[in-house]
Amino acid sequence: MNAPNRKLRVATTSLAGCFGCHMSFLDIDERILKLVELVEFDRSPITDIKHCGPCDLGLVEGGVCNAENVHVLREFRKNCKILVAVGACAVNGGLPAQRNHLDLRDILEEVYETEGGLARGSKIPNDPELPLPLDKVHPIHEVVKIDYFLPGCPPPADAIWKFLTDLIAGRTPVMGHGLLHYD
Repeated sequence: MNAPNRKLRVATTSLAGCFGCHMSFLDIDERILKLVELVEFDRSPITDIKHCGPCDLGLVEGGVCNAENVHVLREFRKNCKILVAVGACAVNGGLPAQRNHLDLRDILEEVYETEGGLARGSKIPNDPELPLPLDKVHPIHEVVKIDYFLPGCPPPADAIWKFLTDLIAGRTPVMGHGLLHYD
């Protein structure tokens, strides 16, 4: 009798984005039971583990918009042998990067000081508990090395399933025309 193959350890994290890629991941529906037979989850919405241990595969959604995102991403990269940028925000900054053509100071002033309906004397928050925003939102490959890119907003569940099962089987993932959408 052959010894069972070791399960791959998989972790996920979300940075500046909408969490839609994680929702698409969960949309693999009952196939998640098959996935659990093939992998062991570390940090993910399924486990609610907050810190990533050593993993074979890391999936990152969201862009990098603040100092905390930079820290989380670098730590995640250190712990993952293979790192995948999942979705438009991770791949190119996505919707959060729409602010990149604006001055950050102007944005903060409008949101916290001059927008109608604010309490008199409202100020831009300045608390050590809040992560410092970056001047621009960055795709994750500008901060760490990425091994694979899975585009989409979000990538459909079938694309995530194909991508993961190809990697788990030791194949280079190939996404056909019908699996990738850029809308």
